[in-house]
Amino acid sequence: IGRLIIGQNGILSTPAVSCIIRKIKAAGGIMLTASHCPGGPGGVFGVKFNVSNGGPAPDVVSDKIYQISKTIEEYAICPDLRIDLSRLGRQEFDLENKFKPFRVEIVDPVDIYLNLLRTVFDFSAIKSLLTGPGQLKIRVDAMHGVMGPYVRKVLCDELGAPANSAINCIPLEDFGGQHPDPNLTYATALLETMKGGEYGFGAAFDADGDRYMILGQNGFFVSPSDSLAIIAANLSCIPYFRQVGVRGFGRSMPTSTALDRVAKSMKVPVYETPAGWRFFSNLMDSGRCSLCGEESFGTGSDHLREKDGLWAVLVWLSILAARKQSVEEIVRDHWAKFGRHYHCRFDYEGLEPKTTYYIMRDLEALVTDKSFIGQQFAVGSHVYSVAKTDSFEYVDPVDGTVTKKQGLRIIFSDASRLIFRLSSSSGVRATIRLYAESYERDPSSHDQEPQAVLSPLIAIALKISQIHERTGRRGPTVIT
Repeated sequence: IGRLIIGQNGILSTPAVSCIIRKIKAAGGIMLTASHCPGGPGGVFGVKFNVSNGGPAPDVVSDKIYQISKTIEEYAICPDLRIDLSRLGRQEFDLENKFKPFRVEIVDPVDIYLNLLRTVFDFSAIKSLLTGPGQLKIRVDAMHGVMGPYVRKVLCDELGAPANSAINCIPLEDFGGQHPDPNLTYATALLETMKGGEYGFGAAFDADGDRYMILGQNGFFVSPSDSLAIIAANLSCIPYFRQVGVRGFGRSMPTSTALDRVAKSMKVPVYETPAGWRFFSNLMDSGRCSLCGEESFGTGSDHLREKDGLWAVLVWLSILAARKQSVEEIVRDHWAKFGRHYHCRFDYEGLEPKTTYYIMRDLEALVTDKSFIGQQFAVGSHVYSVAKTDSFEYVDPVDGTVTKKQGLRIIFSDASRLIFRLSSSSGVRATIRLYAESYERDPSSHDQEPQAVLSPLIAIALKISQIHERTGRRGPTVIT
């Protein structure tokens, strides 16, 4: 390595890293990140590697890195290399390696990424929405992660939102003692402010800037699966897509099938992948996919190879500017046209890995047995009949790579779904994620609480998995 590009003060959002890798044609990028978890010596410290397309390393690269790591016998360090991360510009050093000189460039963390956004969106339309007569009042929470400089420079300086629209914009190592996860569990301060009715649009970002949450006036919540589908249905509001067209959509398997209905109406394919953005990168590189998303509040397009929270917020503002409706009106119109997909995720965190292994093993044996197909479950007035089950596996349409054991699916005759997926939340503990989805076409039934609608499905899931009995838990840790 002979040249390093580092964000000023060591800060770059995940989408900005992807952007810079692609712009300068770098060999790759290394991100030191705690994601949305508390960092530091007693917390989480992750090292992410992105490859030359700007996307997360595919499994074949990660596996090769791991194999090489087992053969390393020694490595050299340079303890006297002092770099001023606050000073923009190039610094050169004479090191005992083959590159003379060794160059380190400190760049503005926002500029290159902002220039890309200018080519994607109609900034003048968004600026008119935020500054013109009857301007939309917005509230954006950077949650003391890396997004503060981006929010201030793009939304406030460039697009004219008042400075007090942006809160918690100073990046802090401990995130101000908060948990920077943009959902209803952790972004409670923003939710309470939005419930007051003063602001028409609210957004929050996670610590590294690749995930987001959208709220409308009075705290109207847009679920991530709905957000993805609504963005897909309104891509014509974005100049970038009017120019390049829409090739296809991608979603992770646990994400609701709301996107599929939009794709059908637009006559474009949908690719259902395992969780993890690396699977989308291949689809985008091959020209198959224009928009992708996950139920964990991540959405992005082929302008980059990472999910991109600020991009998603600018898409929403573009839709609001073009349609001249509120967030809630846009969502309700979407439900009226396509139906509503009720969808929830229940996380059982911090479990013993051994316990989760046996729960998933026994559950797989139960649901993949041929006798399970056709079984009926009666819960109250609801009767659910099992139509299909499987242990999800993905065959990459680009290179034929097969990824197995990506979650257990139970699909009922009315298209309702239950999904169980194992997720390693850290090196020592494990998480079981349970997803439930139910479709409602009738507009008179679009105003119900998701957990109330999904309670019969949850009852079935708890009965067949015995998760409470086997873990000693009374309920999930987090519900989204």
